[in-house]
Amino acid sequence: MNIPKHVAIILDGNGRWAKSKGLPRNAGHVQGARVVEDMCEIIYNRGVEYFTVYAFSTENWSRPDDEVEALMKLLRNYMVNCKKRANKNNMKVRVIGDKSRLDDDIREKIEDLEQATKDNTGLHFTIAINYGGRDEITRAARKLAKLAADGEISPDEITIDKFGASLDTGDYPDPDLLIRTCGEQRISNFLLWQSAYTEFYFCDCPWPDFNAEELEKAIEAYNKRDRKYGGIKEEK
Repeated sequence: MNIPKHVAIILDGNGRWAKSKGLPRNAGHVQGARVVEDMCEIIYNRGVEYFTVYAFSTENWSRPDDEVEALMKLLRNYMVNCKKRANKNNMKVRVIGDKSRLDDDIREKIEDLEQATKDNTGLHFTIAINYGGRDEITRAARKLAKLAADGEISPDEITIDKFGASLDTGDYPDPDLLIRTCGEQRISNFLLWQSAYTEFYFCDCPWPDFNAEELEKAIEAYNKRDRKYGGIKEEK
């Protein structure tokens, strides 16, 4: 079986999962964070080298204040726990997105996590926080525009490869497979540039219930795709 090198997941359904069980929405986010921790190990053991999750989008700030506050508290705790788990499992962690809107202590925890795991050689785990694909592309365009305005590069030197290298994921491979849980069939401003040739897989399972079996279904569906020409492989 062909294992995708890079898997990205839109973690959808935490709130709906909690509601279905009569629990507050934050309980769904807490369970979702536990599943992320478990999935890092499961996905790496399956042979995946890069794993990227959509944890908090630029649009998520519009949620109720108490939910955003609870998510930020969860994020603070997760950064600490992730550092311990990452070093135990030889996992390299990176956070992408616009960090300028995050509180100082969260940014410090992110920097500490990235520095503490930068030399690890196992799974490359990326967390998208205050991330939006359009925002990322805009920030990359500004970066290149400034270089051109300062005379460091010529506008003619701005190629597809150079633009891609200016993105938050510049030195990582594009995702081979993007999974979205809980039934929605859209990518919601996630990895817009990087997903130009990514295979998409949508499942009804809410993220807090996602497990090794659900991952296997996604990988099996991925293997039915014709990566060379696009579309579904013909039956032999």
